[in-house]
Amino acid sequence: MAHVVAVVAFEGISPFHLAVPSAVFTARYGGAPGRPYEVVVCAPTPGRVPTAAGYDLHVEHGLDVLARADTVVLPSWDAHREPPTALLDAVRSAHARGARVVGLCLGAFVVAAAGLVDGREVATHWHAAAELARRHPTVRVRADVLWSDHGDVLTSAGVAAALDCCLHVVRTDLGARVATEVARSLVLAPHRDGSQAQFIPAPVAPAPGGDPVDDAIAWAQTRLDEPVDLDTWAGAVHLSRRTFTRQFRARTGTSPTRWLLHQRLTRARVLLETTDDPIETVARRAGFGSTATLRQHFADRFRTSPHQHRAMFRTEPAASL
Repeated sequence: MAHVVAVVAFEGISPFHLAVPSAVFTARYGGAPGRPYEVVVCAPTPGRVPTAAGYDLHVEHGLDVLARADTVVLPSWDAHREPPTALLDAVRSAHARGARVVGLCLGAFVVAAAGLVDGREVATHWHAAAELARRHPTVRVRADVLWSDHGDVLTSAGVAAALDCCLHVVRTDLGARVATEVARSLVLAPHRDGSQAQFIPAPVAPAPGGDPVDDAIAWAQTRLDEPVDLDTWAGAVHLSRRTFTRQFRARTGTSPTRWLLHQRLTRARVLLETTDDPIETVARRAGFGSTATLRQHFADRFRTSPHQHRAMFRTEPAASL
């Protein structure tokens, strides 16, 4: 059965914001007749929904769609309005049932209001970051990243970054080959690194002393192919092991060890999908040390082997778009 993606429209929505998830999740992959996703647009009040573009939409479905959705997408929001209780309740119920919740651009306001990211970080458009942080002081608001992924909740920066985030979802669900096909069909880069800080019109002063967890993440990402023990990692940012572990969990919602494993598995997946490196080389470059360790973690996380993953998701080096 297709993975159901419920996209929530609202009065005054930008049609472009609404079109982003639809464009990505309704693409045809490899020319196949079927689609892995079923996109259903819904609204707090179905029927006639005015847009910000001077024309109206007719939305057939109400929020009951969220009760059967595998992924709920909040493509934006009017930051001047509080989300209605019915919407927040429907989002919370979907999340509690196991649905993935994606807040694109100002959709992060709904995610935060639903209480899904207390003590965690979210991305949003840089111009709204300060207001979101003021309303939800327990949420760490990032105005310097394109998207943030906690697995169960994803958020993104402004409109173009919403495309990046949706492509990331496809890459996570279906592999790099499929995400690259979708990106090519939309004439987009399959994966865009960078931040939205370059689009902020005024200089942003760094926090005094910087963020030790940010520094630790950057430190580890350049050493994924090396042994990283917790004491050395904490010492690299001048924290005790206990303080580092506590701050890292508060900042990311997970332990340093689990975060590092996730990063190494992600690197291994990319190498398997985009290179011809032998499995032993992939294991070494991803920091697993041996093929046996890589196979064990792949089996635990993905219920498959590195060899089978490569066979399913291998993509040729992408030609220039």
